[in-house]
Amino acid sequence: MENILANPISLSISSTPAHLPIVRATVERLTHLLGFEEEVGHKITLAVDEALSNVIKHAYHGREDQPIEITFRRVREAGGGEALGIELRDWGTPVARSAIRSRDLDDVRPGGLGVHIITSIMDEVKYVPSPGGGTRLRMTKAL
Repeated sequence: MENILANPISLSISSTPAHLPIVRATVERLTHLLGFEEEVGHKITLAVDEALSNVIKHAYHGREDQPIEITFRRVREAGGGEALGIELRDWGTPVARSAIRSRDLDDVRPGGLGVHIITSIMDEVKYVPSPGGGTRLRMTKAL
């Protein structure tokens, strides 16, 4: 992996949808610099965007002034390969792990597919309750 992630990169944003284009541009550029194919970079960007939208909608109930921390780092996979690790940290209402699921894909209507999109794009997705409240969403994508 490029030396670009020799140290983690962190972004701090507020839970406003107005910040999402900034994060999308950052993820697009980072995935390009790390050598992901363009289509894969777009998909990773989509997964991060969906995850952030879910944080804003569900953890913060639409409030636009709450903190979200985004960290990008190099991680080792179980098989020894390297991956891009992305962690989203919020301090909002935790969601019960059993409630985190996509709706049936045969149920054709807008919304509700964020979890499906995230899990189909990323290699690993973990929702971890955080001490002090909130959730850490950890996602990885192998290089």
